[in-house]
Amino acid sequence: MADFEQHRQRLFAVAYRLLGSAAEAEDAVQDTYLRWHAADQAEIREPAAWLTKVLTNLCLTRLTSARARRESYIGPWLPEPLLTSYTPLDPLELRESVSMAFLLLMERLSPAERAVFVLREAFEYSHREIADVLDLTEANCQQLYHRAKQRVAQDRHRYEADGTEKLRITKNFLVAARSGNMSALEGMLAEDVVAWADGGGRTQAARKPIRGRQRAAVYLNWLAGNVDGLEIRIDEVNGEPAILAFIHGELSVVINLQIVDGLITDFRAIVNPDKLTHLTRQVTQPT
Repeated sequence: MADFEQHRQRLFAVAYRLLGSAAEAEDAVQDTYLRWHAADQAEIREPAAWLTKVLTNLCLTRLTSARARRESYIGPWLPEPLLTSYTPLDPLELRESVSMAFLLLMERLSPAERAVFVLREAFEYSHREIADVLDLTEANCQQLYHRAKQRVAQDRHRYEADGTEKLRITKNFLVAARSGNMSALEGMLAEDVVAWADGGGRTQAARKPIRGRQRAAVYLNWLAGNVDGLEIRIDEVNGEPAILAFIHGELSVVINLQIVDGLITDFRAIVNPDKLTHLTRQVTQPT
């Protein structure tokens, strides 16, 4: 058990980046533990490599079935949020690889491309090591990585705000939205801003993205509503400042803003209660 526990945090980190779901990542890590427990550990020369191989292949199987489930998902699908304020993510590559924007880009890759890209970019595995994990040739892994890197580069924003600017803009956005100052709110939104809400059919949420500055500003006006028992705070989620809203102490929504060139390009609200379960366990609720 002790041998496995020293690898648990890293295994979860890999699984979360592969699956975009903390709950599924925990399940994958637990399944890996069960296989480790059943294996002849005396025959395992390199536990870290063995565990990574088992975990990654379990995640690949889950990714295939997850894609089928998401085809029938009600409304927009967003990754499950993860509180990171108490688990510093260094170096910078690890912080970027857990961001909402990065995880959404990963959704555009095939399972194999995603596995190669995550292991290479976030965890600095060599192509030889990745080939051993995935039972592929080293040349094949290089091709998958090259293709994945090209796809990600096409959509990655070069001038996305850094942490300090994002925190400042997030605070200003919250003030404008809560005050109902439509002029100030519109001024913070990019002309082609998109507002997404992930409710999964489990709670009231827009089932289609709201596009355009004026339409998004009207939609976001709900933040100015007088909701009984509402408390709002900013915390670090997925390595970035995020808005957490509680109603009578219960976490109800997590809001992530993507900011490029000083303007909000994407507003992402996660309200599906199933996706807030893990973060609720992590966060210290306000009193």
